[in-house]
Amino acid sequence: MLATMTAPPTTATIGVVILEGHAIFSKALAHMFAQDEQFRVIADVQACRAETLLGADINVVILDLDTHLVDLSETMQMCRLHAPQARVCIFTQYLKPEVLQRCLSLGADGFLAKDLYPGDFMRAVKMVAEGLPYVDARVAGGILRRRTEQGPLSAELSLRELDIVRFIADGLSNKEISARLFLSEKTIKNYTSRIFTKFGVNARTQVAVHALKAGLV
Repeated sequence: MLATMTAPPTTATIGVVILEGHAIFSKALAHMFAQDEQFRVIADVQACRAETLLGADINVVILDLDTHLVDLSETMQMCRLHAPQARVCIFTQYLKPEVLQRCLSLGADGFLAKDLYPGDFMRAVKMVAEGLPYVDARVAGGILRRRTEQGPLSAELSLRELDIVRFIADGLSNKEISARLFLSEKTIKNYTSRIFTKFGVNARTQVAVHALKAGLV
């Protein structure tokens, strides 16, 4: 009796579209995603077109900013129009505060640096796909530090809370922050909880993004 062969079930849950202006890099990114069973590459293209974005199975659009400097606004609008359910991850070598602020103002959900290790890059994309904004801590933390030196970010935040926001943006854990500020870890947890409440967020990665989008920096 012959056994019936069935295809193994797929575990891929994150549909990705790659918008990369250089074909060789586009294919390299597609290959990297293909190695992770949680992802499925829907398309890797050099230009954004409506027909590429149509489809309810797109979860994340990876947009190479370096090849979309002129028409970033138009590209973002097209993504929101034809794939409103998709989250947009900006991928760039330009780690400058003004570039980050422009991307966030246009509705980007993630801001990733091109020098990230592949594993860190994949984890960041997964976070964005799950609804958690991601901003490279090097540029977000730099903005918050500079603004903190100039004055309070918000009248609603105490100076101690501003310090903690800065450390959170730099990616420090509560334990690490407590060591920096010579406070107990429980005290840091209490401060962090109050910051979450004031910002209306529920994840550490959203703190820096909220501060930037709300015009606090």
